[in-house]
Amino acid sequence: MCWLASPPMDANTLINGLISYLTLVILLTFHEFGHAWMASKCGDDTARDQGRVSLNPLLHVDPIGTVLMPLLMIFLPSGVGSFLLGWAKPVPVNPANLRNPKVDEILITAAGPWMNLLLAVVFVGLVKVGAMNNAIAFTDFCYTAAKLNMVLFFFNLLPIPPLDGSQIMRVLVGMSYESYAQFARFGFLIIILVINYTPVPSLLGTLIKTSMTIMSGWFGM
Repeated sequence: MCWLASPPMDANTLINGLISYLTLVILLTFHEFGHAWMASKCGDDTARDQGRVSLNPLLHVDPIGTVLMPLLMIFLPSGVGSFLLGWAKPVPVNPANLRNPKVDEILITAAGPWMNLLLAVVFVGLVKVGAMNNAIAFTDFCYTAAKLNMVLFFFNLLPIPPLDGSQIMRVLVGMSYESYAQFARFGFLIIILVINYTPVPSLLGTLIKTSMTIMSGWFGM
């Protein structure tokens, strides 16, 4: 899942918004691929049997979360809300197939955000390559992609259902699936409230900016 602030609409914003949307779809695909790949490595082939261990975006698209919601936020930012909320189709996991359920569930859940962190490092490296070759458009795209990956990384670690952080929290505190399901009923409402009425977005912004600075330093920028 991903959240992005939506600026006022104009021609440049529209073009940038569409580029951001296509980038978001690709990054969500890698995110879900990470979950599916790790589930298979941990002994559960449920996602593999459904073809989800794939980088084909069509296999991970959720009609509401990957298509409708992000596009509404891009084309109608003032009428729909002040944020972009997007997600892909959740990867199915059968805990009964896992060799070490508690550890494996954490590994599977963390694999999505960690995939985005890995991609962020790769894109920052490509920023360096673009800068060395004076490829301004390429450099700008790679920087935006790296930043969007870090948005996905940190936002998904929030302990709010259905975000990955809440699944990790459920395992760590020993919460039952039934109790988690009851809590998860209010997840989207909590996310909207947190995004709009708490300091969390500002904190996430600081974490993203700091992370980008650190990664840039790794490449001598």
